[in-house]
Amino acid sequence: MNYKNITVAGSGVLGYQIAFQAAYHDFNVVVYDINDEILSKAKAKFDTMSTAFKEDLHASEKQLQRAFDNLSYTSNLEEAVKNADLLIEAVPENPKIKIDFYKKLAQVAPSKTIFATNSSTLLPSQFADATGRPTKFLALHFANEIWKHNTAEIMGHDQTDPEVFKDVIAFAKAIGMLALPLAKEQPGYILNSLLVPLLTAATDLYVTGVADIQTIDKTWMKATGAPLGPFGILDVVGITTAYNINKIAAEESKDELKIKTVNFLKEQFIDKNKLGVSTGEGFYKYPNPAYKEEDFLT
Repeated sequence: MNYKNITVAGSGVLGYQIAFQAAYHDFNVVVYDINDEILSKAKAKFDTMSTAFKEDLHASEKQLQRAFDNLSYTSNLEEAVKNADLLIEAVPENPKIKIDFYKKLAQVAPSKTIFATNSSTLLPSQFADATGRPTKFLALHFANEIWKHNTAEIMGHDQTDPEVFKDVIAFAKAIGMLALPLAKEQPGYILNSLLVPLLTAATDLYVTGVADIQTIDKTWMKATGAPLGPFGILDVVGITTAYNINKIAAEESKDELKIKTVNFLKEQFIDKNKLGVSTGEGFYKYPNPAYKEEDFLT
């Protein structure tokens, strides 16, 4: 694995985390997004993230400064990938947006550049043709708060070069991840194959009036010992991601409950910019959500 220059496309919930994690482990990282305003917001998020690295990883000021020195930013895609050994795509969880992005990327990226999608639920084979380099394309999926929940699921498709697969596993380890290779394509990988049904069930229980948000979260936390309930998890993941996943499912299935859930998430959260931890409010208010109170489970 000879990667040194990494480009992260998309500076949203996971994109900026991936970028900082790679920079912290001494890779040169270019952060790309569609305009400079979004990139300015990303820079502010890196400051918050450095605080988390201090608290959770006991990172030194010298280590953090080196990470910042390894980061650069651009809204010009050609400029972003001109030296890239690996590009990690973290654009919105929407097939059309991703396909459009890959078609543009294929026109400007050097032939050496490996493409990896961080898609949570979509398969790499859905985008392989659009990349123009299917043998150099695969999925590399991270859990949220990747510096703590340091998993990296690596999933190829039928055309992925085995050497590329091995190199991406090596890269994942090089940035401090527990590398988790999958032997075949699976919607949602391992993590989301387990997690999405939980989050969907919790949302269904609330939307159908079975119980309120805190009661559902208390049930899960107390019964399993989990530090977060499903709605706390949704706030961390980002409600936009949950909305996009439910929207795709509703469009495909025409299921009345899924449609009701999509409308609920849109009207009560998306339209009000209550997107979870990232905006300071989702199902809970931050930085002091109710589930962190000492008496939450009493």
